[in-house]
Amino acid sequence: MKIVIRSILILVVLFSVSAVSAEEVLIGLSLDTLAEEHWKKDRDIFVQEAEKLGARVIVNVANSDDTRQIMDIRSLIANKVDCLVIVPHDCEAMAKGVELADKADIPVISYDRLISNAEVELYLTFDNVKVGEEQAKFLVDAIGGKGRIVRLYGAPTDYNSKMFKQGQDNILQPYIDSGAIEVVHEDWVLEWAPANAKKIMNAALTKTKDFAGVLVSNDGTAGGAIQALKEAGLAGKVIVTGLDADEVACQRIVNGTQAMTVYKPIAELAKKAAELAVKLAKGENIIADTIIDNGYSDVPALFIDVIPVTKENMRETVIADGYHLESDIYK
Repeated sequence: MKIVIRSILILVVLFSVSAVSAEEVLIGLSLDTLAEEHWKKDRDIFVQEAEKLGARVIVNVANSDDTRQIMDIRSLIANKVDCLVIVPHDCEAMAKGVELADKADIPVISYDRLISNAEVELYLTFDNVKVGEEQAKFLVDAIGGKGRIVRLYGAPTDYNSKMFKQGQDNILQPYIDSGAIEVVHEDWVLEWAPANAKKIMNAALTKTKDFAGVLVSNDGTAGGAIQALKEAGLAGKVIVTGLDADEVACQRIVNGTQAMTVYKPIAELAKKAAELAVKLAKGENIIADTIIDNGYSDVPALFIDVIPVTKENMRETVIADGYHLESDIYK
């Protein structure tokens, strides 16, 4: 069904056997959730860009339910979509959805999160290892390269969580091995839920209140951790990292309770995903710049760079980019 050609420069050219005219292009967008702010932006930008390219988009949201997301995939296949773009809730469970699409000869783009153990046509995401590296670099610099820290990882069902941790470990491990940095508590945050992050932070606080920073993998869970720190009288007194540049997180940064976040230029990713989904649907060639092993095959991949954001560069990054209004952040 698919032909994959890799050149010596690791350029990957994909072909889809079916070709449809622009007016016939129908794209299925299967989202895990809209609970977090940035997913609404992804959805809206993706749909707008696809429509500009002459495609129509059907959007389904699974509300973090694997069974429902598989049902969504079945529904989109029944609607005869020409390409599927999937943000999986559980990266391994969604292999079933890709299998269903494969049987229907529908190409699949794995958006932001890599679907495991399935033959996906393309993985489109940010450089998530670099996300973790930027978080850890900031924390190490902020605490002077030594001290005690707490680590809150992402959801264990999300492949990105492992990539964030890999990037963090790239920076932290030498400090941990030398004894300069000690991890006093660590855990994975189920479902990326702020309430679960708060529980983990409370568990850390029952052990000790003597730590200099909390390495947190995204802004939603940072919010849960900061709530626990606030109740313990420590909010603003320890370094807390984040990811996604959520509006409320940016407000916390300018107010001093969160130290940094990592900005993913969502507009760039969503527009590129829409463009490539239409191309795949029409049987056009796609060139990717790398490949990544998802446990089943080498998946062609495109990575978009990320930007660390602090109080000092807030105006030059998320505000200058139009991601947030200055009046909303500094109100």
